[in-house]
Amino acid sequence: MKRRLQFLILLAIAIPFATNAQFEKLKDSVVQLYGVVMTADSLKAIPSVTVMIKGQNRGTITNEQGVFSIVVMKGDIVEFTSIGYKPKLATIPRDLEGNQFSLLQLLVTDTVYLPATIIRPRPTKEQFERDFVNVSIPDDNIEIARKNTDESKRRVLARTLPRDGTENSNMFLRNNSQRYYYNGQAPPQNIFNPAAWAEFIQAWKRGDFKNQN
Repeated sequence: MKRRLQFLILLAIAIPFATNAQFEKLKDSVVQLYGVVMTADSLKAIPSVTVMIKGQNRGTITNEQGVFSIVVMKGDIVEFTSIGYKPKLATIPRDLEGNQFSLLQLLVTDTVYLPATIIRPRPTKEQFERDFVNVSIPDDNIEIARKNTDESKRRVLARTLPRDGTENSNMFLRNNSQRYYYNGQAPPQNIFNPAAWAEFIQAWKRGDFKNQN
């Protein structure tokens, strides 16, 4: 019993020192990494470069001036990637003194080789004129906007597009309000409502029922 008590006392004294030593070791391993990413040929800042810790789902991106800042651990491998540039790896030294590390990372342009394209003229002038007249030109943004704002197109979209959350909530509230309003009595029939018949006739003239089919 006495030995057990001595062991517990020794353990209670040793645990705080071990925890404190482990915390100091972890604290010493944390590094604030900051730097600039630039092009290797012209030394221009590269914005929106992805800066990721390799093997971890953690990272950041550079700002408009190519500057970044991220917390890493000593020994981590940092990967720099950006569209149009070759990826680059940088290793944080394990024997780094202090808890700050600056880095000037240069990225090299990634050359992409496309297959050769051969342009040949039309055999005759008449064939060129015929192909030029019959070529199908895709719609530009103005033409697409004009088609989307057409009255018939808007009517079709209004019937086919699903309701959003606000419309569904309003419809649910209106249905509940109407049900509670006529609670305990039969609701009126719109077959004898002149306004409902007028709306039905106008919809029939507009061709709403025909477009639905």
